[in-house]
Amino acid sequence: MAKIAHTLTKAERRERRVRAKIIGTLERPRLTVFRSNKHVYLQAINDEKGETLVASSEKEITGEKATKTEKAVAVAKVLAEKAKKAKIHAVVFDRGSYRYHGRVKVIAETLREMGIQV
Repeated sequence: MAKIAHTLTKAERRERRVRAKIIGTLERPRLTVFRSNKHVYLQAINDEKGETLVASSEKEITGEKATKTEKAVAVAKVLAEKAKKAKIHAVVFDRGSYRYHGRVKVIAETLREMGIQV
């Protein structure tokens, strides 16, 4: 039986193009952003060992009703605090297949304000 070839979607092509150019190390891990329609997830990844150093999501923040952008700011602040405890001062920003716009841009700006070099 013949195998069916998987054709890449536009989002998958964008993601591979972005990730081909960046590599996370222990000193400067790759900060990857995943944004769904409801939530935002952040991870700092050491690609040399293939392990997640710190991670943060909206599940960790408790609070009142807020916009998705405000929640993204809160998640970025939580991640910045965890990164400082783990002695991470600089990251390589991996936006994935998303445009550097909206919640993704706010996350990067918040990390810079918190003292993480992005």
